[in-house]
Amino acid sequence: MKLNEIQDLIKFVAKSGVSEVELETKDVKIKITANSKGPKADGQMMMQSAPLAYTAAQPLIHNLVATPQAEIKTTALKSDAASDDSKLVIIKSPMIGTFYRASGPDKPIFANVGDEIKVGKVLCIIEAMKLFNEIESEISGKIVKFLVDDASPVEYDQPLFLVDPS
Repeated sequence: MKLNEIQDLIKFVAKSGVSEVELETKDVKIKITANSKGPKADGQMMMQSAPLAYTAAQPLIHNLVATPQAEIKTTALKSDAASDDSKLVIIKSPMIGTFYRASGPDKPIFANVGDEIKVGKVLCIIEAMKLFNEIESEISGKIVKFLVDDASPVEYDQPLFLVDPS
């Protein structure tokens, strides 16, 4: 479902006077609840991505655990040359939004290149429609490279980080 379709659905619910709408597709589950308290009846939206399948990785990653907000898709970096790059894992964006390395401009960043990470460590935030989703690591390892600049828009399934799981 595209962002403009979701926005149109929110506008429709706000104008129709319906108090609650739930929509579930293969990829997305959306629940829109109209706020009847206050001067405006703007729709509040909670969005949660459905469980994502992950592509078989080399090395194979077992027992992925979903974060409450979203699940991270990981795959191994494919390389034509048999080099050290073949063991790197790509952490991809589970949603469309704006990528942030810190929770605020004056706050410390979550992770740097060279940092050792563990399962459950927050790596970044992706803002989608004023909702800030913490993206947690599902693997342990060392961050090798950031593939996205801070405060830049990201697409669903776009590579965010390279991680060395060894």
